[in-house]
Amino acid sequence: MPTEEWTFSRNGHSIRNRTVLAALTNKQSNEDGTLSDEEITFLLRRAEGGFGIVTTAASHVMENGQGWTGEMGVWGDHQIPGLTRLADGLRDYGALSLVQIFHGGMRAPAEIIGTTPISASINDEMSGNEPAREMTAEEVEDAIGAFAAAAERCERAGIDGVEIHGAHGYLIAQFLGTITNRREDKWGGDLTGRFRFLMRIIDAIRERTSPSFVVVVRISPEIETLGIKIDDSLELAKRLSKKDIDALHISCWDVFKGSEGEPNDSRTLTRRFREAIPDDFPLISTGSIWTAEDARFVMEEGADLVGVGRVGIAHPDWPFGLKDSEYSPAPPPFTTQHLDSVSLSPIFVEYMHRYRGFVVGGRPLDG
Repeated sequence: MPTEEWTFSRNGHSIRNRTVLAALTNKQSNEDGTLSDEEITFLLRRAEGGFGIVTTAASHVMENGQGWTGEMGVWGDHQIPGLTRLADGLRDYGALSLVQIFHGGMRAPAEIIGTTPISASINDEMSGNEPAREMTAEEVEDAIGAFAAAAERCERAGIDGVEIHGAHGYLIAQFLGTITNRREDKWGGDLTGRFRFLMRIIDAIRERTSPSFVVVVRISPEIETLGIKIDDSLELAKRLSKKDIDALHISCWDVFKGSEGEPNDSRTLTRRFREAIPDDFPLISTGSIWTAEDARFVMEEGADLVGVGRVGIAHPDWPFGLKDSEYSPAPPPFTTQHLDSVSLSPIFVEYMHRYRGFVVGGRPLDG
């Protein structure tokens, strides 16, 4: 059950329960990428609320990888003091800490990074951003080194581990997809070529961190616009299960649904990944989980750990609520007063207005 203590099989790290606060964009970081007091307060409140693992928002490993304003960074040593404050606080509250590390790639706005975005190949999302140029082989190596340096920086700060963000269409996902990766060198082509960037990042992180440092990889099972298909992702999961990592995190958006690309297969995405990887390889699944019943469902489908996002924003004590098997916390919309009372800053509350039906007076459900 989600309230039970659980131990990572590779390194013996124990967590107090099977709940994971997934990475949440909140735009609360300072302009230089350092953690703000508001962001630290938000994360510590979730640790106080009982989450077994608390993950930071996506944090760029290079200055040219920033995806939005107010984004946390892990590209410079000046960011270590804030990370240390966070690590110490999360540990004091009994949570295991993860920093999600990423690079925006073609989704790093030129107006923010001050230069042309980079990607696996020349890519233009027609989003108003400047089209991304193809990375040189040297730049690919530099990016791998930046991911490793960021992980090493996190460990120096006392953070327990990192989550490598290979989901949601950012740079790593751009290398994984057949549409966004059209390279003809060793970083593209077949599965091995397209997987190589991620695999090399894992190896580089392991070379620069201790054996006890936790490494999780998050992927999206399918992204049609990038050319990421379910069969390729299942093969990636099999190969990742043989790497020196601690867990695979699948970003399902909705854990109750199956593959959009294979609608005739009724199995949930969680079930399909569980069947594809060894039984003892840890699996985290996230997407539309709200109640205790939802948490039990995804675990019965094969997840070892239960990841949540929005319910953790609105209900920081969600893990404690799971002690009641019938727990069903209040659904949205939420007032700004409620969100303020659970340690969301005005900046974070304003950002949540973008989410359909989440904030009273925000974007309507039919908007």
